[in-house]
Amino acid sequence: PGLSSVRSNDQLSSSLVDQTTENLDSNSSFDLQSIESIENISSEDQVNIGLPIRLKIPRINIDAPIEYVGLTSKGAMEVPKEITKVAWFKYGQRPGESGSAVIAGHFGWKDEIEATFNNLHRLRKGDQLIVEDENGVITIFVVREKRKYQSKDDASNVFISNDGKTHLNLITCEGEWDEIKQSYPSRLVVFTDKLIEN
Repeated sequence: PGLSSVRSNDQLSSSLVDQTTENLDSNSSFDLQSIESIENISSEDQVNIGLPIRLKIPRINIDAPIEYVGLTSKGAMEVPKEITKVAWFKYGQRPGESGSAVIAGHFGWKDEIEATFNNLHRLRKGDQLIVEDENGVITIFVVREKRKYQSKDDASNVFISNDGKTHLNLITCEGEWDEIKQSYPSRLVVFTDKLIEN
């Protein structure tokens, strides 16, 4: 999964890129309306949050290092180099900042190794995930909901949030691999919110 984008005069068109055991694909798209430049999603004044280094999801036994990825020359979000890692979109928010941070992970199998986000669909409302940053600071997020997106669905709420709260959204592919289209038919997004301690 990933983010594919093409700039036009007044719109950035984006997609969660398909992935498979052997290749990654960016044939389908979601439309993100009214985003002038994806590099400007993250607020410049939020610099007190460290870079994320590890994602842990106890419910599905994930403990994965985090890579930092941007955009390919074709405007697609780069994906983790290894099937056992996850990728944080560095042009968005850092996990723990106000707004929506986005982390993508592989789906499928490669060389008999299971991809990190294969069991993402097992998460339920209330499950917790943990992000550790470079300073050793732990931020806990709680699953709010899951949504399935088809290729042409509007996915602006995955990347942009204006509610003043702190979110982390996880993305992977879902469904049966289509040999003809060389892609998965849908994307699974898990929406989470920062745990507020009383």
